[in-house]
Amino acid sequence: MTAVLTDALALSKDAQDLLFHEARTANAFTDEPVTEDEVRAIYELVKWAPTAMNTQPLRVLLVRSDEANERLSRHMTEPNRAKTLKAPLTAILAADTNFHDHLHRTFPHVPNAKDKFADETGRRAAAKLSTGLQIGYFILGIRAAGLDAGPMAGFDAEGVRAEFFAGTGIEPLVVVNIGHVAEGGSRPRNPRLDYAEVVSSV
Repeated sequence: MTAVLTDALALSKDAQDLLFHEARTANAFTDEPVTEDEVRAIYELVKWAPTAMNTQPLRVLLVRSDEANERLSRHMTEPNRAKTLKAPLTAILAADTNFHDHLHRTFPHVPNAKDKFADETGRRAAAKLSTGLQIGYFILGIRAAGLDAGPMAGFDAEGVRAEFFAGTGIEPLVVVNIGHVAEGGSRPRNPRLDYAEVVSSV
């Protein structure tokens, strides 16, 4: 990015580098643990992500114990299985398709807000869309904490759902390994599409 474009942003150059320019997907981590305080600090940032009608459908399951990690790894594809077993912390990021049960708290000024999501098919689609927004914020929050993220979609979603969320309306969407990237633990940056290839005006 040229200096003039970098300077057009309110975010400092160091912050831009931390969150975007120098950040990479992490595939291998050091042994340094991820603390509860760090995860709480991340959530205090990412809870401000935009969601439709403030529905906030993201649910996060932290996989901390060796036993739970083994259970999760059985549903990961290769090479994600080995990466997950070695990560200091893994989070399952999921969509709560019953988010409408909480609308009396998250959208209190509309008394019948829950009725807008009576259709299950539409509600599931809304949950996944808003959770996707929150997942993007979650990855940025990890980077903002000085940590590295390894998001993965290579897993058996139904298997993970049965393993950890049976009997609920929670659907896993992404599994993220979290920690401090090890030396050589991320690949070189691949090319990105140029502005003109992505952005148009009408």
